Amino acid sequence: MTLKFGTDGIRGLANSELTPELVTALGRVLAHVMGTEQPFVIGRDTRRSGPMIQAAIVAGLTAEGAEVELAGVLPTPGVAHLAKERGAPAAMISASHNPYEDNGIKLFAPGGRKITEEMEHRVEAELRELAMDAPEPGPGGAGIGVDHQMQNPIDEYVGHVVGALEGRRLDGLKVVLDCGNGAAFRTAPMIFKELGAEVEVLNSWPDGTNINKECGSTDPSGLQEVVVASGARAGLAFDGDGDRVVAVDERGGIIDGDQILAICALDMNEREALRNKAVVATIMSNMGLRRCLAAHEIELVEVDVGDRNVVDELERRNLAIGGEQSGHIIFSDHSVGADGALTGAILLDVVNGTGHSLGLLAGVMQKFPQVLRNVRVRDRAAIEKDTIFWEEARQIAVELHPDGRVLVRPSGTEPVVRVMVEAPSVERAELVADRLVDLVERASFAPPPG
Repeated sequence: MTLKFGTDGIRGLANSELTPELVTALGRVLAHVMGTEQPFVIGRDTRRSGPMIQAAIVAGLTAEGAEVELAGVLPTPGVAHLAKERGAPAAMISASHNPYEDNGIKLFAPGGRKITEEMEHRVEAELRELAMDAPEPGPGGAGIGVDHQMQNPIDEYVGHVVGALEGRRLDGLKVVLDCGNGAAFRTAPMIFKELGAEVEVLNSWPDGTNINKECGSTDPSGLQEVVVASGARAGLAFDGDGDRVVAVDERGGIIDGDQILAICALDMNEREALRNKAVVATIMSNMGLRRCLAAHEIELVEVDVGDRNVVDELERRNLAIGGEQSGHIIFSDHSVGADGALTGAILLDVVNGTGHSLGLLAGVMQKFPQVLRNVRVRDRAAIEKDTIFWEEARQIAVELHPDGRVLVRPSGTEPVVRVMVEAPSVERAELVADRLVDLVERASFAPPPG
């Protein structure tokens, strides 16, 4: 019985790696680690395995005397919002953008923030102990916990997102929503219709197996075609659990998280709403974002990959906006984490308020060609000790400066080293990436067979 947290909770193949037995044990451990003073809020996305995983975690929690409130199918930010409002711990059952065969669990501390790394380590340690020893009997009789269906969780979350615009409307703006057959399939159309937009909806018929399948933020090609054909002002594509969004402009162009950050940050700066004139982004964000913000005397604060790192830095420095290139955007005045629908609403509010097209707004940021390679290796740790490799990598970075950069990151969970190169042209970026891949393979030994 093993479990390990990644950068965004726990994930695995449902009923094989993420088994009911393991999830039940996890529920028991969560009751120990997080306490049973407040009911746990549980939500899920639309995967076929969702009800099974939910039943297992509820069994574990209630076996230890915890009460559970079931939110049903709801985006991750909706679950986090409910946890914040109730001061309750929470779990979201989802594997985000992964295929339907996978599932996962994201855990939130009381108040809706993702649990800390320290708490993750405690959960992992207690689960290992539980695997070696039979669990002690839980409470009996009236001490056994029970679950309840929450009253109107969807309406509560939708009202929260709509309220973030403080009465501003999207009347007359046509938008196409690709719900990815995921957790946002009900809430996203409700939000934008309530804001007054003219809404066309794609991929909002989940059947348990079609989440993220050739749709949503992982594949917005269908959305691009519909936006252009319908003459819409914009399109929004959500991932499986609704915490990130990719936008499409009126010409079918993709607008990623970096561009969304640039658009929203400049608008907030003009309205004097950008506290401390700084934005948080990760080390993977495009150089174009830094240059765009610098041109407007806005600081870019870089953190490691993961929206939890963004949230922590926003709080530490009392900042209003941050996010990731993938489309995880956090508006700290309105949410405790990334929220795809909230981001989409604020982005379209800028479009409506300025009267400019989304394509024109996105033009404030000049993207640098970016090449990303995942290099499979035998020993990802070996590269960290190889001083010759890092000196060669540093020299390559010097050659690219100031019109490019390189980033080499061993994966925390896979036998992979990630290589990212930005350069003035795709050709230059590809050549540099090839050089770095060769160096990585030499430093970390040959790739494993197969």
